[in-house]
Amino acid sequence: MKNLKFYTCEYCYKEFEPKRRRVQRYCSNTCRSKAYHARKTNTLTTSKSEDIAITNNDNSSQKETMSLAGIGNATAGTLAADAIKSLLTKESNKPATKGDLTQLLEKLNGRYHLVKNMNPNIKGEYPYFDMVEGNVVYSPYNN
Repeated sequence: MKNLKFYTCEYCYKEFEPKRRRVQRYCSNTCRSKAYHARKTNTLTTSKSEDIAITNNDNSSQKETMSLAGIGNATAGTLAADAIKSLLTKESNKPATKGDLTQLLEKLNGRYHLVKNMNPNIKGEYPYFDMVEGNVVYSPYNN
């Protein structure tokens, strides 16, 4: 019979039977992962001056700077993308502008609106909807 040796998990401190030949530190992958994340959060909570000192000792880290050429390239790319989008978008699918909304409000503020899905009456008068009275009236002229 096998001699069973139990280990203690370094994260949850429960006893477990090892499933591998070598020494296991954690009872499961979950505990191993949680221990890793716990170690990472502990190192991230150190003071910023220590972090800066660590990164400055490396000497291989590069410093990112903004340049006028980079800003120009970004601006040119944005303008080109906007121009292409404007050319490929149908006029009916473009967003309304302030001018469009002003025209719509001026048109809606009028009292009479032509009813386009009704035919003129026998006298040739066109149907208009009266916004004040709320009914259809006929007029001999079409706007």
